[in-house]
Amino acid sequence: MRLLLAILLPWFNFFTIGRPIAGIICLVLQFTLIGWLPAALWSVYALSQYNTDKKIKEALNKE
Repeated sequence: MRLLLAILLPWFNFFTIGRPIAGIICLVLQFTLIGWLPAALWSVYALSQYNTDKKIKEALNKE
C-alpha cells in the first residue's frame, strides 16, 4: 500500500514515514511535471530505507 502511495503521491509518503520537511521539498519538486518522476523515485527510495531501519530496530530489540 505504501509503495503505491509513494509512486502516486510521493510528498504524502514522506509525511507517513515521519519526514515532514522532506515531504514539503518533495511537494515543491512534484509541482513540475518533470519533477514528478524524481520525486516518486526519491519517495520509493526513502520508503525502502524506512523499512530497512525498522527491520534493524526490530532485530536489535529481539536480542
